[in-house]
Amino acid sequence: MSFRAINQKYLEPGSQVLMVLGIVALCQPWNMLLHTYGLTIILIGLIGFNITSKIAPEQEAGTGHAARNPGAQH
Repeated sequence: MSFRAINQKYLEPGSQVLMVLGIVALCQPWNMLLHTYGLTIILIGLIGFNITSKIAPEQEAGTGHAARNPGAQH
């Protein structure tokens, strides 16, 4: 299994789940420690998602050609 496949299967969804868990930690009223670090958890998930979403999936990798956009300035 390549890094791109691991990224697509585990890392990208994991960072999304981490953002949701950060929101839950921020909004829950029972544990002050979770509430204190809720925003930090959200930010770590957001940074992770920004990084992992930039990695191209395995089927698009290795072609060496950029997608053609007919309306783009060349």
